Amino acid sequence: MLRKLTNPPRATPLEQPKTDGTIRAVVRTFGLLRRVMDRYFTQFGVSTSQWAVLRVLHRAEDEGLTSLRLTDLGDRLLVRPPSVTGVVDRLQRMGLLERSKSAEDHRVKEVRLTEAGRDKIARVLKQLPAQHDLVLGDLNGAERDQLQHLLGRMSQRLATLATESDDREGEAPAEPRPSRNSRLAGRLALPELESEEPEEP
Repeated sequence: MLRKLTNPPRATPLEQPKTDGTIRAVVRTFGLLRRVMDRYFTQFGVSTSQWAVLRVLHRAEDEGLTSLRLTDLGDRLLVRPPSVTGVVDRLQRMGLLERSKSAEDHRVKEVRLTEAGRDKIARVLKQLPAQHDLVLGDLNGAERDQLQHLLGRMSQRLATLATESDDREGEAPAEPRPSRNSRLAGRLALPELESEEPEEP
């Protein structure tokens, strides 16, 4: 005799996995921001990752530093040096920066902007305020200040969590390896360097 199959009972709302809408909104907003800014930087022949490196070197020059070690560059970008190396290699081939041995330690490589790199930065910065206004166009001055304040607080919290995670890195993992989605979410602090984009024409 055939028995009628019954569907398993559906989980009640209390049994459903809890998803924080705030985190989803932040991740979605970041993803859309990345898409919009990718298109902007492509106009100038650089990727978002490449622009992040150029801008850090430019800010360092404003501080009176003519060059940065790869480790220092990684620290300022909140990523490990291996994640920066590929981007630096591409920028060097494009003639926008150069590498040399440190005068203090020849085993250490230092990175500095070239004149072509500075010219590229100047061209991008000239139009960047208008691009920022385009992105933030629906927010008035007070709302922009509030958003910056809230993101600053969130950034401080994430920096603390990241430091604690780095401190525990040498310890044996107590839990299963995180899923791919959770690892991607962990890159939110500096997604510009998740990967290097294909070469622009």
